[in-house]
Amino acid sequence: MAKIKISQNPTFKAKVAIPRVGGKPEDVEFEFKYLDRLALAAHFDKWNAAREEHQRHVQEDGLSWQEATVAEIAIQVGQLRDIVAGWAFDDKLSDESLTALVTTCVGAPQAVLEAYQAAYQPARLGN
Repeated sequence: MAKIKISQNPTFKAKVAIPRVGGKPEDVEFEFKYLDRLALAAHFDKWNAAREEHQRHVQEDGLSWQEATVAEIAIQVGQLRDIVAGWAFDDKLSDESLTALVTTCVGAPQAVLEAYQAAYQPARLGN
């Protein structure tokens, strides 16, 4: 009988279709940090709180588009930092390269987060 452990590997890999302006998305392999259900829920709570605070700050303080964008980039970099352990870009993974990705490719954060969440979805059974 084959043995299988209950615990998950600390990281897993998935392809992410990174949007390219004026071109087709490029598949890039990402290595993601595995989070159990409770840790994942804590991250979602943290991200939602940051997004709500950002929206409140924009509305109450009347931020300019540029100021609001700078704050949103910081939130998105934090989200990706929480889940990305590595990637197949030529640039080494760092806060600087995460910031460059989020700043230069508006669709990248959503693509990465969606690929991460998709990995947690139960596999479909049957036809």
